Amino acid sequence: MSTPPATPQHLSQRLGSRRWLALATIALGVSLIIMDATIVNVALPVVIRDLDLSASQAEWMNTIYALVFAALLLTVGRVGDLRGRRLVFAIGMVVFMLSSVGAGAAQTGWLLVAARFAQGVGASMILPTTLSTMNAIFRGRERGIAFAVYGSTIGGMAAIGPLVGGWLATDVSWRWAFWLNIPFGLLVLAGIAWVIPETREPSVDSRLDLVGAALSAIAMAGLVFALIEGATYGWWQQADGSLSPVPVALALAVVCLVLFLVREARGRAKGAPTLVDLQLLWLPTLRYGVIAAGIVAFGEFGLMFTLPLLLQGTLGYSALGAGWLLVSLAVGAFVVSGVSHLLTERFGTRAVVRAGLALEAIAVAGLALTMSRTVGPWTIAGWLFGYGLGVGAATAQLSSIIMSEVPAAQGGQASGIQSTVRQLGSALGVAILGTLLVTSLGSGLQDRLASSGMPPAAQARAVELVRGSAGAAIPALDASPQTARAADAARDAMIDASRRTAGFAAGALALGVLATLAIPRPHEAAHPESHPAQPRPDQPALT
Repeated sequence: MSTPPATPQHLSQRLGSRRWLALATIALGVSLIIMDATIVNVALPVVIRDLDLSASQAEWMNTIYALVFAALLLTVGRVGDLRGRRLVFAIGMVVFMLSSVGAGAAQTGWLLVAARFAQGVGASMILPTTLSTMNAIFRGRERGIAFAVYGSTIGGMAAIGPLVGGWLATDVSWRWAFWLNIPFGLLVLAGIAWVIPETREPSVDSRLDLVGAALSAIAMAGLVFALIEGATYGWWQQADGSLSPVPVALALAVVCLVLFLVREARGRAKGAPTLVDLQLLWLPTLRYGVIAAGIVAFGEFGLMFTLPLLLQGTLGYSALGAGWLLVSLAVGAFVVSGVSHLLTERFGTRAVVRAGLALEAIAVAGLALTMSRTVGPWTIAGWLFGYGLGVGAATAQLSSIIMSEVPAAQGGQASGIQSTVRQLGSALGVAILGTLLVTSLGSGLQDRLASSGMPPAAQARAVELVRGSAGAAIPALDASPQTARAADAARDAMIDASRRTAGFAAGALALGVLATLAIPRPHEAAHPESHPAQPRPDQPALT
């Protein structure tokens, strides 16, 4: 006689203290894929020199990871629900490790791009399955602790990545930015085998909606490509006057997204297999939570993209020095993770999320107001520490709110929705805030040089050099007496552009606070048992 599937409560009891080792395994696995999204940023100049990368190859090395990551999140979340989340987690980690070996060993630019493509595939298998596994394991008071650790890991690792990348590129080799995943990946695989339980949706129909999977992948890939590459190729025309691929990708994404939503709605009505149960969006905590999460990701990741450019290009910090400053953000996130569960018990989850987002907005606004060419490192570190406190409080508990009403059986679908919206928000943040920074920098420098007495041709060259490098080329202008004035003007223009960009990010985070006002109190939210998206009583959530 077979053993009946365990309920979440029984599963937690069965795991005992090992559930915390399961959380450590999940946190380490997520750390690797989040850090890999940022670790190569500060090492990029070294990689370009070592492999003689073209501009196109350098762009695609970063873009392809986010592109594949976003394109597969919904599909992989559903596969995990149907086939087993632990299995998909393990396969994703193996793919991620093997592709990391290939990335570190790459001898040409396109081999490195191909390895990054495979890394994106592995990462997309890890993120949604870990979140849905946590949703199945933890309940009650422990749930807040678990999601605090999870959220702080995401926020902290995004900040630690540049430090690790800068150190490896400076003192060891950029290749170890990828090879470092191997020993830690082996620890994750050991944890998966020992302490991670297998969970899945015991659906009667385990078929995967392949057409829906293809439509969602094309839609997400097209949207992320358009958002990331809009500033590079132009939103409508390229520099040579030819049609940019961005509007084509955007139109294709919109068409595929509409077709996907129509197909999923009709499929559910007919009882056919679907990739996403759209009725999950009737859950108010999930619906309003993902809106807030997307807005927050916009501000957070947009800032993390633009801030290192300011620190290195204008304020004179090395890659390693900029990385050390960003560690203060990670410290803040990790500090608050230890007490966030106490705060949620005392004030409630919604209040902690709002306070965290408000603290993020205040810290970023403070950074914008105090930014100058003479600002000291302790001032920057102080604002980043406060920002990290907000990240640790808000990101973790926002994930907990989003998943709070989702039945464990559908955790993969819900985590896929959440992760996809966050990814789109971060891509939009990088695109809009990055474009705002570059545009403001170019126009500001042009205005300053207009009255400098420099020849118009030299002015145009300086503006194009600084604008095209997003400020990274400013130190190079100091090398020649003829361009020293342009370097000084460029630093002032970069400060002004950074202030404007940080202020915009603070505004986005403030909107995130307002978005959380629509999230109902726990007693106002619909109970999972009464929701039409719930599995039938004869469909246990876990195996």
